[in-house]
Amino acid sequence: MPVIDGISKPAGVRCIQLDEQDRCKIFGRPERPAVCSSLQPSEIMCGESREQAMRWLGWMEDQTAP
Repeated sequence: MPVIDGISKPAGVRCIQLDEQDRCKIFGRPERPAVCSSLQPSEIMCGESREQAMRWLGWMEDQTAP
């Protein structure tokens, strides 16, 4: 499992920093990993629904898996 900015989380595993509404609990704070803040949302990433966005993120995880 790759380690990025000290984070080692398997693809598909929910981030421990997400709250019940899937919002980052450390958004905008200095301890937020650079890899997280470098992910810039785009129209293709977000799609037209949460379901489309989650599908895209799953695809990206598959594509970048070691």
